[in-house]
Amino acid sequence: MDAKTDYRQDIATALRSTAGMMLGLAIIALSGCVTVGPDYTPPQMNVPEQWSAELTDSVIPEAPDAKSMARWWSALNDPLLTRLMEEAIGENHDLRNAKARVREARARRNISRAGLFPSVDASGSFSKRRGSEDTGSGAETELYTTGFDAGWELDLFGGTRRAVEAAEADLEAGREDLRDVLVTLMSEVALNYVELRSARSRLLIAGANLAAQAETFSITQWRFMAGLTTELDVEQARYSLEQTRAQLPSLEVSAEQAESRIAVLLGKHPGSLKERLAGSSPIPSSPPDIAVGIPADVLRLRPDVRRAERRLAAQTARVGVAAADLYPKFRLSGSIGVEALTLDNLFLYTSRTFGISPGFSWNIFDASKIRQNIEVQNALQEQLLIQYEQAVLTALADVENALVAYTREQVRMHSLREASMAAQRASDLAQSQYASGLIDFQAVLIAQRASLSLQDQLASSEADVTSNLIRLYKALGGGWIAISETEEQQFFIKGEDNETTQ
Repeated sequence: MDAKTDYRQDIATALRSTAGMMLGLAIIALSGCVTVGPDYTPPQMNVPEQWSAELTDSVIPEAPDAKSMARWWSALNDPLLTRLMEEAIGENHDLRNAKARVREARARRNISRAGLFPSVDASGSFSKRRGSEDTGSGAETELYTTGFDAGWELDLFGGTRRAVEAAEADLEAGREDLRDVLVTLMSEVALNYVELRSARSRLLIAGANLAAQAETFSITQWRFMAGLTTELDVEQARYSLEQTRAQLPSLEVSAEQAESRIAVLLGKHPGSLKERLAGSSPIPSSPPDIAVGIPADVLRLRPDVRRAERRLAAQTARVGVAAADLYPKFRLSGSIGVEALTLDNLFLYTSRTFGISPGFSWNIFDASKIRQNIEVQNALQEQLLIQYEQAVLTALADVENALVAYTREQVRMHSLREASMAAQRASDLAQSQYASGLIDFQAVLIAQRASLSLQDQLASSEADVTSNLIRLYKALGGGWIAISETEEQQFFIKGEDNETTQ
């Protein structure tokens, strides 16, 4: 074995010795370290055991099935709506933005983790210098250096660990934000779809009534020409006909606007879904029953409540980060390398260099700046606790309001259905009796108006029942569990569980 190989082995031995010394010091330091600042404890809130809203037979206080809540729109039995939901998951801009925020939070978490480990830098340089002949020999000299520098700030008081803890909670809050965006997105797509179907259904009703009123108008004209009635009946039939016709443009606008909103939610240009959403399909009907669980179930499912709790956890850890500044900081630095005047001598044993320099710093006086910063962090923690409590109350109120709206609208819909059928029979009878000359036109006009109004109200109520059901699903936090079960690779970056920290 030649001398150069021996020298390289010596250098490797020196590197291992230095690394071993740093590892030993780290073990000694960490064995006596403490973590300052408060340890996080999830807040406990007293919530009702049951909902205060009166539940109907279709609303049961049982814990909802996780898979059913994850894809609640399947209960509406509308294949087109299901396809639109799936497209929105992949293309919606708000959701894509939320995914990017999760990636950002993950990277920040990894940056914080890196502070727990030593940093090692490699460096090398070459310099050539010629001295002055007037003041010296005028000789040229060369200097070759290469080596490694290592540094490590020992986390004796847990400031870095608290920073990692805060970053981890921020990442979890980012995930909950993504889930909250998804919950909102699913409800918005469904609500706009129901609005579209409602407008189209009301257009059909108005069109059918328009045809019936046109027939009535023709009858009044014939009776007027035959001298069986006055011109008043003709004009009354005319304005009733035109009044119904005037409803069509506003319903068409509602349908077009809902269609455009759906396209934007799917990340597409307005008008791009015109062919797919053309035609008139029935309004999606609500399922026969829905499980709403108890208030405690909602707090476990609502992403906004979970996000508020994670933000509180992150801020609690930041109190510890601020408190760590009250204590000294210890740093261990070391270097090993070679230095020579010629390239041939660079790896000689005699060219080796090394150094180690432990040190510490302690901010002894800063005019209470650190303590005021701790007070700032404590105040922020208190604010986030209040925000969490508000999020809990808002979640419970959302469910209560949605329950009341859903159950009461079902009662209203059933009454409107009975009224609409009766009004239609009355309208048919009035028109038949008018054609036979048994009643005046005023009775026909009143019956037709009542029938059109009740049919339109019934269609709106059917849409409201489904819309209120959608809002109830949203209030319960439905629509996001699918991420963690079947779509995790789509929403979270691949390889998350295999991350390595440099």
